[in-house]
Amino acid sequence: MDRLVFTSNATIKEQATARQVLVNDLANLSTVGFKSSYDAALQSVKVEGPGFDTRFQAQTIARDLIRMEPGPVMATGRPMDVALAGNAVLTVQAPNGDLAFTRRGDLKLNIQGQLENGSGHLVLGEGGPITIPPGLMVNINPDGSIYARDPAQVGPAADVLIDRLRLRDVSNVSLGRRGDGLFKVSEKPDGTDIALGDRLPEVIPQALEGSNVSAIEAMTRLIDQSRSFETQIRIIKEMKGLDESGSSMMKAV
Repeated sequence: MDRLVFTSNATIKEQATARQVLVNDLANLSTVGFKSSYDAALQSVKVEGPGFDTRFQAQTIARDLIRMEPGPVMATGRPMDVALAGNAVLTVQAPNGDLAFTRRGDLKLNIQGQLENGSGHLVLGEGGPITIPPGLMVNINPDGSIYARDPAQVGPAADVLIDRLRLRDVSNVSLGRRGDGLFKVSEKPDGTDIALGDRLPEVIPQALEGSNVSAIEAMTRLIDQSRSFETQIRIIKEMKGLDESGSSMMKAV
């Protein structure tokens, strides 16, 4: 009985890790450019303490690898909105100054005239953070080049190249999630850049990508975990009742 209670208790504990990943996905159901993580994995861990040397227990670990399945693309008509096409990612500056990646493309200018996304992360160009003079009309091309022109200029105004978004293709790269929610190269130090390949990454101008989390799938998995939790609690209660019955029988004898 004690072993069964231990097994049920361990199951409840290990399911908490997978539940945290799932709840985080649900919380970002409406976040622009959000990518869900792969499910938690199981690894065998040797149980220390008295007992046989062959005692192993399954332990849950959160891999937190990014699923790059695309989310729905929504046309906004806003010149500074971009949706990352295919497996492209946008290079940004993390709060601690590291180089990081994201799929969030709702761009805007901050009070310093620097380009940032909706999360407040500075967007990087080929030479660093992108700065755009105030009052200019901005246009972003599919290749990531940023052009601007002065609407107050008399006569035909030529578009001037400001910078180019630092885009990277991650078709052959595995991404992990940082503590601040941004992406990084999996199993590499924070700030590691991605080399440019033969495939040139592109963006979809005047559009945004929604979250790739399926609400129905996530809710179904959450219900399944809730039922599993209830089952383990019921097993522990049943074992408690059997243990009390056994103790009463021994006293009667």
